[in-house]
Amino acid sequence: MIRVLAIAALLLGATPVAVLASEGGGGLINLDRSLIIQAINFALLLFILAKLLYKPLLTKMEERTLAIRKSLDEAQAARAEAQREREEHAARLQAAHAEAQAIRAAALKDAAEEQRKLVEAARGEAARLVESARAELASDVRRARQDLRQEVSELAITVAERLIRKSLHDEDHRRIVADAIARVDKAN
Repeated sequence: MIRVLAIAALLLGATPVAVLASEGGGGLINLDRSLIIQAINFALLLFILAKLLYKPLLTKMEERTLAIRKSLDEAQAARAEAQREREEHAARLQAAHAEAQAIRAAALKDAAEEQRKLVEAARGEAARLVESARAELASDVRRARQDLRQEVSELAITVAERLIRKSLHDEDHRRIVADAIARVDKAN
């Protein structure tokens, strides 16, 4: 607005110069009534334009400036919020990674403990099976010895019977069998 008024003042200030030039004859501007009417018309047009166009234009420009400033402030706030959320998300992600590592370590520890327990159980079962097999083998050996004694006894009785029938009595026969059984027991 100040610029427009300055231009108008310059033009109005140039009027007396033009008047002086016209007195000298043949100047650029002839000073007559039409010049004054044109100057009044220009001033009136300038006033109307300032009131109807320039002030609303300045108001709109100020509103637009405020809206842009507000948008920039909002954008800055949104940018700061996005940065804060990004940092918060990164912190949560880091915490999740740390928690996952802790869970993985705990799972590995549990798996190692479970493996150790299974190995111990397998060793215990193997030892129990070996002991069971030894006991069964010892039982089989005792049974085989018993069967062998029984068979040797029967065989000895049969042999002794044949010999006794020929020369020994029944009492001599039993004593010989008992001696044979005792010898077999000592040998085993």
